[in-house]
Amino acid sequence: MEKSIDCLYCQRNELQKSLMIEICDLNASTLFLFKEQSHPGRCVVAYKDHVNELFELSEDDRNAFMADVCKVAGAIQTVFSPTKINYGAYSDKLPHLHFHLVPKYEDGFGFGGTFEMNPQKVYLSDAEYVETIAKIVKAL
Repeated sequence: MEKSIDCLYCQRNELQKSLMIEICDLNASTLFLFKEQSHPGRCVVAYKDHVNELFELSEDDRNAFMADVCKVAGAIQTVFSPTKINYGAYSDKLPHLHFHLVPKYEDGFGFGGTFEMNPQKVYLSDAEYVETIAKIVKAL
């Protein structure tokens, strides 16, 4: 598994831990709960190896990664019942293939627009994070 010494997702450093909580490893990726929960259920699916673009993956690896993204999206839909799930894969400043899965709710924060990367508005208690993660894991 290729890693980068400068990569937030490869190093699993304190900055990453301040932004998200690791939930579990999936077939081709790792699932994280984004700590800022203005969009209840927001997660990040990060590819297991250090690549930046989907086209860098073989067809099998790309299909496995996208299957993980779809599996997580299905779990988010089951647990949180959003109106829509937005998918963000920008990585302009953080070159590692990862998707933000951002549930959007019709009368909720930012509905109808592009989601903010980190609005820093809603954080949960430790117990609420544990409960949220348990629900997502059960739905996987």
